[in-house]
Amino acid sequence: MTFIEDRRSLVKMAHMYYEEGATQSEIAKEMGVSRSLISKYLAKAKEQGIVEIIIHDDIIHPFRQLEMQVERSYGIREVICIPSFGGESSKSRLGAAAAKYLLRVMQDGQTIGVSSGTTLYEFAKAFTSSQEYPSVVFVPLVGGMGNERVDIHANHIVATLARQCHAQYKLLHTPVMVDSKEAKEVFKQQSSIKSVFDLAEKADIAVVGIGGTPQHSTMVKSYLGEEHQNLFADQQVVGDICYNFINEDGSVSENSWNDRTIAFDVEKLKDLPLVIGVASGKEKVRAIKAALKGRLIEVLITDEETAQALLEEKD
Repeated sequence: MTFIEDRRSLVKMAHMYYEEGATQSEIAKEMGVSRSLISKYLAKAKEQGIVEIIIHDDIIHPFRQLEMQVERSYGIREVICIPSFGGESSKSRLGAAAAKYLLRVMQDGQTIGVSSGTTLYEFAKAFTSSQEYPSVVFVPLVGGMGNERVDIHANHIVATLARQCHAQYKLLHTPVMVDSKEAKEVFKQQSSIKSVFDLAEKADIAVVGIGGTPQHSTMVKSYLGEEHQNLFADQQVVGDICYNFINEDGSVSENSWNDRTIAFDVEKLKDLPLVIGVASGKEKVRAIKAALKGRLIEVLITDEETAQALLEEKD
C-alpha cells in the first residue's frame, strides 16, 4: 500500500476498533489481512497520531496532578490526597484512606509498627479486611497508659487492627512520659519493653501520625499544663512524630520533653522499608514539610489544602 492508502486503512481500522467495537478478527476478515497485521496496524495508528488515547483521571481521580507535584517536589514514593473537609470528618476520611493504602501494600508475615493519636484511631476504625493475615504482627511505636482517651493509645489501635484481619499484636506496657531522662532509660531497658522496641526496629511498614507545634498539642498541655510555654520558648520545633518533637530539617529537637518520652527512635524510621505518614491541616504543614525534608516518611496521606500548602511552602 502507498502511504496515503496506508493512512486511509489505518483510519478505517481505528474507527472500527475504537468506535464501532469490532474485534481484531472481524476487522481482519473485512480488510482481507491476517489478525496479527491488524494488531500491528493499530499500534502504527497510535505512533502516527491517528489514534490518541486520553485518560480522564481528573474525573475519577481529581488530585492526581497535585499528588504528582508533591511527589516530585519532595522526592517521595507516593502521595494520596483526599478532599478537604476539615474537623473530625477530615480525620475519618484520612483514616479511611490510610486503611485502604495499608491493605494495598501489606503482606502476610510482615511486622507493622503503629503510633497513636486521633487520626490513627480513625485509621484503625476504618481498617477492615475479608482476607486474614495470621502471620502479620502489629507493634505499638509509643507508650501510653492511663484512663484518658484510651481509644487513641497505640496499644488499643494495634489490638483493633489485629482483630480486623485476624493478625497478631504486641502491647507496650509503659507510659508515654516519665519524670526524667534516667527513668526513661530504666523503662526502656526492661525486657518486656525492650523486646517490643527491638521488634519495631525490624518492622516492614510503619504508620505514623504527624502532630503540630507544642501550642497545638493537647498531649503536651495535658502533661505539662502552662509549663509547655516556657519549655519550648527557645525551641524551633515545628511538630512531632511518635511524640518526639522535630525541627524544620526533620532532626529530633533537644529538649527535656523528648528526653522523657518513651517512644520509637525517630531517626530509626529512616531505616524502615516503608513509613506512611498520615496528617492534614494548616497547623501541621510545617511539621509535614520537616518530616519530608528529613526523609522520615516515604508515603504521605493528606488532604488537598495541605498538599497545596506544601507546594507553596517548598524552598
